[in-house]
Amino acid sequence: MKKILAAALVLIAGAAQAGDVYGVWQTETSEKGSFLHVRVGPCGDKVCGVIDKVLGGGDESITGKTIIWDMADQGSGAFNGGKIWAPDTDKTYKSKMALNGDTLQVSGCILGGAICRSQNWSRVN
Repeated sequence: MKKILAAALVLIAGAAQAGDVYGVWQTETSEKGSFLHVRVGPCGDKVCGVIDKVLGGGDESITGKTIIWDMADQGSGAFNGGKIWAPDTDKTYKSKMALNGDTLQVSGCILGGAICRSQNWSRVN
């Protein structure tokens, strides 16, 4: 019985950690002055993000597009194994995220992590 209870607590703790990242996040402002609101939430047992709004004069046709997918919760606010689409380059990169309070650091890398770009997103809600 103790083992079952311990396993249940681990599952609940994992779900709570993944849930902490759920919500709407604002990207950093692009060189052209636009930024996005990205709605992060569950997609199966992974974490995904969809462009909720384009603000500051950007291309609104990307609203509703998936920007983050297949992020696996590693615990302690770390997520990896996913992909991110960069609207400014129209390229997809291997990605990881790190949650620290109301800041979400999102990174996309190529060449086995040799070249990476990162942004700090701010929680909207």
